[in-house]
Amino acid sequence: MKLTEKQHKVLESEGHLLVTGGPGSGKTTISILKAAQIAENDLRPQQKVLFLSFARASVARVVEAIEEEQSIPHDAKGRIEVETYHSFFWRILKAHGYLIGLPRRLEILTPPSEAIALSAIRSGFDTDSKLSVQEKEEKMAAEAAERLRLATEEGRICFDLFSPLVGNLLHGSERLRRLLATMYPVVILDEFQDTNAEQWNVVQALGAFARLIALADPEQRIFDFIGADPERLNHFHQSFITTDIDFSGTNHRSAGTDIAKFGNDILTGKFDQEGYRGVYVECFPPFVDQAISKLVACTYAARKRLVDNGKSDWSLAILVPTKKMTRLVSERLRDPPASMQAIAHTAVVELEAAILGSEIVAHLLQPDRNVRLNFFLDLLCNYYQGKGGNQPSKGALKEAESLRKAYKKWCSAIEMGKEPPAKSILRATFEVYDAACKTVLTGDPDTDWRVVRAVLENGKCTRLREVGIEVRNIRLLERGTQLRQDLTQDWRDNNGAYANALAIVQQAFVQEHFAASAKPESGVVVMNMHKAKGKQFDEVIIFEGWPRFANKKIVANLDRIVRNNDRAEASEGSRQNFRVSVTRGRQRTTILTPEGDPCVLLIPTE
Repeated sequence: MKLTEKQHKVLESEGHLLVTGGPGSGKTTISILKAAQIAENDLRPQQKVLFLSFARASVARVVEAIEEEQSIPHDAKGRIEVETYHSFFWRILKAHGYLIGLPRRLEILTPPSEAIALSAIRSGFDTDSKLSVQEKEEKMAAEAAERLRLATEEGRICFDLFSPLVGNLLHGSERLRRLLATMYPVVILDEFQDTNAEQWNVVQALGAFARLIALADPEQRIFDFIGADPERLNHFHQSFITTDIDFSGTNHRSAGTDIAKFGNDILTGKFDQEGYRGVYVECFPPFVDQAISKLVACTYAARKRLVDNGKSDWSLAILVPTKKMTRLVSERLRDPPASMQAIAHTAVVELEAAILGSEIVAHLLQPDRNVRLNFFLDLLCNYYQGKGGNQPSKGALKEAESLRKAYKKWCSAIEMGKEPPAKSILRATFEVYDAACKTVLTGDPDTDWRVVRAVLENGKCTRLREVGIEVRNIRLLERGTQLRQDLTQDWRDNNGAYANALAIVQQAFVQEHFAASAKPESGVVVMNMHKAKGKQFDEVIIFEGWPRFANKKIVANLDRIVRNNDRAEASEGSRQNFRVSVTRGRQRTTILTPEGDPCVLLIPTE
């Protein structure tokens, strides 16, 4: 690999370093070579270079790049440790959390479990859109107090507390800061522009005795909603007196195209050329079936191009503006209009509901399921309390409350020797539950999981049918996965029974969150634009929602790249998000936008 002058400068630099550049500019590649150089020449035995990134996708990409880099000796590769911020912080808390008053034994409160734990507080407030500023503040304060109580009294720690707790821990103990710097004399910080105030507090503590290398794209800051500060790079430079090296204008990811150039022009709204190689903007009629038909046709064509290229592990991403659109598009690809063929794909959706639904399926795999009806009802109530994550709907919380009341009446009738209420909402639920309990299990986790899920999907209970459909989004039972192996071993260890299925499934989701490796996306993938950050695909299709009409006039539609497609709503953040999505494509990016109301970010500014 022939290095540029700027890349040589990175390798030659000493002290703290700030490397900036756009998507595909080579920041990650040169940082890996820098880490290897340090590992070979500067580290003492047992020391490592620590590489931190926010997303598992980014971590997996870095791990893969290290393995594939032939110029790095094997020993040096083993001395580069790649983690997410969450996994690194969790290690610190488990080992040293007692120093700030945390219990000795800690467990993670996953987002679904956190939602359940906070459901009582949230049920006491109206939906956020109906709350006054003061009521929102009261709700946030109550939630924060409960999170802290769960951490300090029960040792159950939610992800949002990782950064503040680690920050308190490090700033309160110079000995610990020195210990970490001894283990990791050099720390590489990926996607540094997205660092929020609490994470920045941790970085400052790490940099007291360790050398820091920050990688950033100042134009790719898309997490302002969680506290990313546009001045963060200046803070870093001023605090650590960094050497700054700018890779702007360099593009390796989509070389031979104008994809990166188009992405940069989106930021300014000034498109200085007629056409951009590798970028195609196409329009669709502004109605649901016609829009989906256009998307399906474009997907057919993209898939054919990629298959014809002869690459076996090709990837095509369909990126949409909202979570709601992800589900809608996924459903329509499975059942497209007219006589169009369904498109096999995976959908990257919010998994709270799927995870909680998986706990129900896991419970139904266990041999004690028949005698733990109350536990099953708790899991079903948990599903409704937690499926909405941080924004549970009033309807879902009321559903959980109704189920608990109905079960109390059901049990009361049985205790008195009476028949349970004939019109109880639990009748259909228990009929499907009984059917699921009677399934014959084989010891093959994938087969057994599918059988139980099918019973839920095909039963007469709408609640359990919803659960079964949600569980389709779980992909942890693929061949070779740890969950599959653990369930198989559980069956063998317990004489043909999944005695610990629920505990195994719960632990699998925790491990999945911290996994440093992930299978690269391949085939057709549907996801919202925010989730594409840190990933790359052979081709990308960006698909907007369609206009909504009232009295033949376009009305509000939140499923657009810019809210309501209103130029007044076209913020810096929306332009950055659009740029990130456009630049995920290595070979081609296609933008599908409605006729008569095209995305305002595609219209040149004056």
